Amino acid sequence: MIELSGITKSFNSGKSNQFTAVDNVTLVVNPQQITVFKGPSGSGKTSLLTMIGCMARPTSGRIFLRGVAAAVPFQQDGVEVVEITSLPERFLNDIRRSTFGFIFQQFNLVKGITVLENVMLPAYPTGEGRADFRARALDLLEQFNIARLSGQRVELLSGGELQRVAIARALINNPSIVIADEPTAHLDTKLSQEFMAIVGRLKGEGKSVLIASHDPIVFDSALVDSLVEMRDGAVINSRSCR
Repeated sequence: MIELSGITKSFNSGKSNQFTAVDNVTLVVNPQQITVFKGPSGSGKTSLLTMIGCMARPTSGRIFLRGVAAAVPFQQDGVEVVEITSLPERFLNDIRRSTFGFIFQQFNLVKGITVLENVMLPAYPTGEGRADFRARALDLLEQFNIARLSGQRVELLSGGELQRVAIARALINNPSIVIADEPTAHLDTKLSQEFMAIVGRLKGEGKSVLIASHDPIVFDSALVDSLVEMRDGAVINSRSCR
């Protein structure tokens, strides 16, 4: 479970051009569910997810992860709890690698190297044997029906193929939480529906999936468990879809 308490993210604090991207958000995100953060561009949903995923720190407030193995947890009701907002960067790096998988709007794949090499990249810092995570990467490509492209450079792929490579890369370290930022922004209707089918599979495997999107194919999907609506950095509505 992810718990946010009074999360605010401001830029240029104290200056005339101060901007608040996330404004005093308090929220609980339940585990093993699909949670969609809905809102127009600039509503704060991406900024909020980057803080949940340990990629940025809030200006104020606290974020807690329950049931996440970390170097400095405390116990609450018999479950390990980590407050990620106060951790040193080296601990955040470990949590980010082991707990989260990221699917970016622009895919952020590295041009000039192969599909297989892109999928393997997040596993190198873990210290695991290369043969082990290479085998896992090949298995992921097989699952997404793109194993035939393992030796292909990513700049030669179609949009749907790029999306599947990006998902495989997000899963290489077997994260418990997958974060996707506008994952269907560059996909047509058919590919967007295929993406949501993959998300349903991930939920079925026990993963928590957090998606920032203003695409009706995503937020109106029957697969979605919870919908969080944002505007001007604040949560204006949060409801269960079940």
